[in-house]
Amino acid sequence: MKIWIDVLTPKQANLFSVFTHRLVEHGHDVLVTTRHYREVQELLKIRNIQARVVGKHGGGELSAKLVESSRRVTELAAQVSSENPDITISLCSPEAARVSYGFGVPHYAMCDSPHAEAVCRLSLPLSRKLFAPRAVPTGAWKPYGIPSSDIVQYNALDPVVWIRAYASSAKPDDTLSLDWERPIVVLRTGEEYASYLLRDEPKRRSIIPELARLLSELNVQVVVLPRYETQIEMLTRVLSHRATVPAKLIDAIGLLSRASAFVGAGGTMTAEAALMGVPTISCYPSEPTYVDRYLFRLGLAERILSVQKVVTRVRRFLADSNLRDLRKKKAAQVLAKMEDPVRIVMDHLGLWQRR
Repeated sequence: MKIWIDVLTPKQANLFSVFTHRLVEHGHDVLVTTRHYREVQELLKIRNIQARVVGKHGGGELSAKLVESSRRVTELAAQVSSENPDITISLCSPEAARVSYGFGVPHYAMCDSPHAEAVCRLSLPLSRKLFAPRAVPTGAWKPYGIPSSDIVQYNALDPVVWIRAYASSAKPDDTLSLDWERPIVVLRTGEEYASYLLRDEPKRRSIIPELARLLSELNVQVVVLPRYETQIEMLTRVLSHRATVPAKLIDAIGLLSRASAFVGAGGTMTAEAALMGVPTISCYPSEPTYVDRYLFRLGLAERILSVQKVVTRVRRFLADSNLRDLRKKKAAQVLAKMEDPVRIVMDHLGLWQRR
């Protein structure tokens, strides 16, 4: 079967790299497309996925998002028309859903983010099925016009896919020049260009720079993982000699596996760190997502928005090895019970061929 996969974000690059390799192993022909987006393109190379680059990220302005999305629909239509895919799979890519609908190709969506209103509204009404974690109630998808009968839930969070695939073989990135014997605290910047945050300017103010500065005064190594070139430039300038700010994308799995604590202003890496047993704090600037709340209930992550309280909590993580061990043990137990989302999707769509 010919399958088209559209990859838009770093999370999708991790998830769909595993998915693509699995599909090829089962004899399918896979077309992978992406867009000009620093982290995604670099991560796809790390994961050994060949992808056609079509269009680019719209940036932080709604008008630019509209224009670039419209251009990308046109460019994708030209690219895909000769490929004749049998089905399309994406994490609610508006362009993939629209092009697939135009060509009469069934589009199947995966998503754990009903708070991402724009992409959900533009993709789910055009999707045959939605595959989503059970941590997200089916009622959360009701505003997007997809009936509950077309929602397939799995008992897992998406990062379980690439944690199982890559964590055991992940190696430390020597380009970071870190001392792997000393404590490391990893910080992740927020998704400041996401459409669901653009209309709420006060909530977009990040505590990450100030937090990195204060944490650097402890006897720890601070690594800040930015998303965009503008974040790299700003953080490199204000955190000079205080924190490591990689200019190029690194494989976060290897870094997180050696981290003493993690603080995230986004979503995916927070779940990733929590499921790997890293003491995890979310400082996500808007209302907690369903995935966040699930992690909070399990005791694998906690929500703190005050810079001083985050510093105090990180101090506790660093001082209490028993607490760190308990987090790791709990995470391993939770991870072991989770289903394989890729297998669920492949089984449901008849893509899993017995060998």
